[in-house]
Amino acid sequence: MPSQEQMKAALQSYVDGFAKGDPESVIALFAADAVVEDPVGTPEKRGEEIAEFYRNAVGSGAKLTLEAPVRGSHGSAAAMAFTVDMPGMKIAVIDVFTFDDAGKVTSMRAYWGPEDITQS
Repeated sequence: MPSQEQMKAALQSYVDGFAKGDPESVIALFAADAVVEDPVGTPEKRGEEIAEFYRNAVGSGAKLTLEAPVRGSHGSAAAMAFTVDMPGMKIAVIDVFTFDDAGKVTSMRAYWGPEDITQS
């Protein structure tokens, strides 16, 4: 099981990858068999779909601002509350990540809905 420090560092690297405009650093956080559901209730993304998703998201100029410290767990999961700032809009999000023993992300589920989007 990854340590709390490893998981929290991975989520900080996720935020930093967006800040640097570096989608490949975000993609590298994920295990080969990872699943992304962003937002929850939409079709899951796997493999190259995850890479394409993050290349598009980071390429859009989206920036992430943490709203609270990254939270760990008593298991192999961590979560963070943040705001996505994109041209013309903001989205309030909570992401929940699970990790494998190597510290790679095995799943990411993003919780946000239509009422969490505001125009900026």
